[in-house]
Amino acid sequence: MQRRNFIKTTAVAGAALALPPFVYPQSDIEYSIEELMGKADIELFGEGINLREEAYKSYQAMKKAAYSDGFNIKMISSYRDFYRQEGIWERKYLRFTEDDGMQPLDAIDKIIEYSTIPGTSRHHWGTDIDIIDGYPKVNGDVLVPEKFEAGGPFEAFKKWLDENSERFGFYLVYTDEPKRRGFKYEPWHYSYAPISIPMLTAFRKKNILKLLQNEDFIGCEHFTTGFLRSYIQDNILDINPKLL
Repeated sequence: MQRRNFIKTTAVAGAALALPPFVYPQSDIEYSIEELMGKADIELFGEGINLREEAYKSYQAMKKAAYSDGFNIKMISSYRDFYRQEGIWERKYLRFTEDDGMQPLDAIDKIIEYSTIPGTSRHHWGTDIDIIDGYPKVNGDVLVPEKFEAGGPFEAFKKWLDENSERFGFYLVYTDEPKRRGFKYEPWHYSYAPISIPMLTAFRKKNILKLLQNEDFIGCEHFTTGFLRSYIQDNILDINPKLL
């Protein structure tokens, strides 16, 4: 189970609205396979927030700035370890194959529209967040693109994020760029670039294909080498280029 430290929000007051542009130096931090795949015991900060310390502080600064402009950033999801992602994957796979009668490969294609293969989620890193504006009253699933678009309850919040999130180091991951492949557009998913960029760089240096072939969870027996290569190229790497 991951460790959590809780930092008081008052510690980030002050320069929240005047953060300088971020510079991303080459990181000399070593990240283990277990850490990159969500199997390590990492230190997380903030009750109900669960981010690495630096990402947590920047998130709190962004939340404070948004609040001043009339938005209440609400965390929907942040850190998820390998085993929680495995549970999400397996529940979806069984629902699609057993309840909906889909063929295994069709079920896998359906899952990876929005959900990652366990061990490859950016949420394993303690850098990525799914967020909404907590003020509007919303029915049903809040994490659907239409609710962030024109006429949707989060339209104004999305515009605020477009104009401000990068000042705090948070970048949209899965953009609406028409030529982008892989996961579908997720206007709610942001990544803290100063940490996630070096973590992705470290992950790319590993033999991801072999790592996934060594896993054992429901549905993975249908992964072919070709499928995994495409998944790595399209789903892991075809993201906002500012995060590469």
